[in-house]
Amino acid sequence: AQIKQLGGSLSVETERGKGVRFVIRLPLTLAISQALLVRVGEETYAVPIGSVEGVTRVPAERIEAHLGADTASFEYGGMQYNMLELAAVLGQVSGGRDETEQPANRPVLLARAGERRTAFVIDSMLGSREIVVKPVGPQVSTVAGVSGATVRADGEVVLILDIAALMQLKIRQALGATAATATEIADDRPLVMVVDDSITIRRVSERFLTRNGMRVVTAKDGMDALAKLQSITPDAMLLDIEMPRIDGFELATYMRNSDNLKTTPIIMITSRSGDKHRRRAEQIGVDKFMTKPYQDHELLAQLQAVMHTSSSADD
Repeated sequence: AQIKQLGGSLSVETERGKGVRFVIRLPLTLAISQALLVRVGEETYAVPIGSVEGVTRVPAERIEAHLGADTASFEYGGMQYNMLELAAVLGQVSGGRDETEQPANRPVLLARAGERRTAFVIDSMLGSREIVVKPVGPQVSTVAGVSGATVRADGEVVLILDIAALMQLKIRQALGATAATATEIADDRPLVMVVDDSITIRRVSERFLTRNGMRVVTAKDGMDALAKLQSITPDAMLLDIEMPRIDGFELATYMRNSDNLKTTPIIMITSRSGDKHRRRAEQIGVDKFMTKPYQDHELLAQLQAVMHTSSSADD
């Protein structure tokens, strides 16, 4: 059904004693480009060659001196650059190493957009590749700093970064930092936790919910969510089923047996549309069950409904 919705086709050929052959055809608009593949945290990104001026390695202690500077303090090749952690701009945790494991020198990507130059600190450089650029859907296309996507030979989906948009995003973040700090203390917007092992889904959901007046905290799987639930109690949760370590069913079961989380509304969002998954979710006590793909207005309506019901029950 999902392949047909994308305008594609699926055919199945079987031969007794030999096996089955599935052929999936999807219409894709393609373009080929050169890009640098970089690693940030647990994710790989592609940076178009056209926006890259160079790559260098900088001592870690020197990087610390330049990060957070108000002016373009890093000099390379006679040019001045602002230095930023790419992970921070993307809203990720960098590296995954402790302080004792940090390398003496870290890779730095020198980028330019117009007259603005930025040195992005990354975790590792994977080299230059010829990539097939594919358009992203309407939801992902609204994410600032993402211009498209590509698929590596091993099947990994890699987002293509828009360097100019990322630079502009950092400027907006800096301008709004003071106002955000002032309002954060008295922020009474509903808090929604998004639990999904796809960073793309987490980022798209976070931006959509934020635009609709909600605070958002994300978790990459059930284990990560459990750790964060020790210190926060969300007003609602958007929960995927298939995740590593602890899946959606296990997390929902834990919550329904926890005194402080048993009434938290849970909307399970999954590509699994079978009756057995829906029945299991109902038995656990999940409030709503939605299948992918879905419309934004449908999700918003369901979310507002479960939070209103929960609020009425508390009263």
